[in-house]
Amino acid sequence: MATFLLVIIFVLYIGLGLPDSSIGASWPALYVDLGLNVGTQSLVAIVVSLGTVGASFFSARIINKFGTILVTSFSTLLSALALLGFSLSNSLAWLIVFAIPLGFGAGAIDAAINNYVATKYKASHVSFVHCCYGIGVALTPYLFSLALFPDNDWRLGFRIIFIIQMAIAVVAFASIPLWKKVEDKQTPSEKFTPVTLSVKQMAKMPTVVIAFLLFFSTCSLEFLCGTWGCTFLVKTKFITESYAASLITFYYVGITSGRFISGIFSKKLTCGQTLTIGFSLVLIGVVALFFNLSATLFGIAFFLIGFGNGPTFPLITHATPFIYGKEKSQSIIGIQMVGCNLGILSMCAISGPLFQLASFYAFPYYAIICYILMISMFVIYQKLIKKQSMSFYKIY
Repeated sequence: MATFLLVIIFVLYIGLGLPDSSIGASWPALYVDLGLNVGTQSLVAIVVSLGTVGASFFSARIINKFGTILVTSFSTLLSALALLGFSLSNSLAWLIVFAIPLGFGAGAIDAAINNYVATKYKASHVSFVHCCYGIGVALTPYLFSLALFPDNDWRLGFRIIFIIQMAIAVVAFASIPLWKKVEDKQTPSEKFTPVTLSVKQMAKMPTVVIAFLLFFSTCSLEFLCGTWGCTFLVKTKFITESYAASLITFYYVGITSGRFISGIFSKKLTCGQTLTIGFSLVLIGVVALFFNLSATLFGIAFFLIGFGNGPTFPLITHATPFIYGKEKSQSIIGIQMVGCNLGILSMCAISGPLFQLASFYAFPYYAIICYILMISMFVIYQKLIKKQSMSFYKIY
């Protein structure tokens, strides 16, 4: 029964990934069709991020009150309806209206499922769950590449994603009885009473603050590559929108395969060893962006960034209950999601205007700044948790 529930969670996480790459994949055709400035994408992404930050900020209280599956089911439905709204939008105003529920739904699902899997399953399961997110987020640009060829029909892309997301919402609601049965069969040792920590309490914990910044930086890099990578290729390599969307699929395939491989080797490599290898690959990919490569080689560079950075999110999340205890993990994972989405929000606010002013040739410089912040926060976080007799190099 618990295994079947894990399969349901895999499906839910595919649904979480589907909307995340939709704006970036559709934008090269969308902004032209609606007569918008290319940098307007940042405004839409900011609104999505504000909804996600809001959901993440209040996630511990909402989830502890209503339960993981109810919050996840309603949030999946909300994001599906938002995708339908995007497909019908004919102005920037409507894009912004539907960006709000799209962000709120994603934030609630992320915090709910992350903590549930981190507290009840193994590291390999956590990686595989996030691998399913990668499947969803990689599937979207591929579907958009089909929809965009040959008529640049970005609306069709959103409608296809809506249909898939709606089917996943139906699965979520149908699985509610299963979640209750699994919870009823838990042994006393598996049960725990969640503790809701205030922001003030968590702000006094140095490790929480550094983890917040670590999520901030890794998700800033992920957003930068996923959202602007397609437009970067169109503007600097002068290729078609369809070809760029297919190339950026390599980035999401990298995220997915990185998480899958880390799950397979979770019993042989510690979290710290996996993260060290990953950060090295990200560095290679980011440095490659500075060179005058062919479009295909840029696709490989994006793959390396996705492959190396992919395991960061699930492994740091998996370590959270070990470091702070299961009782506090929902609150702390919630604030980590806030850090993640504030990183995306900050990149939204900065990147669009800067690209308009400095051109898309500045893209690699933004990427290296995100990388330097990410690796710095990881080193500091590791040093801080060592004082608690913990280490990423001991957690499997």
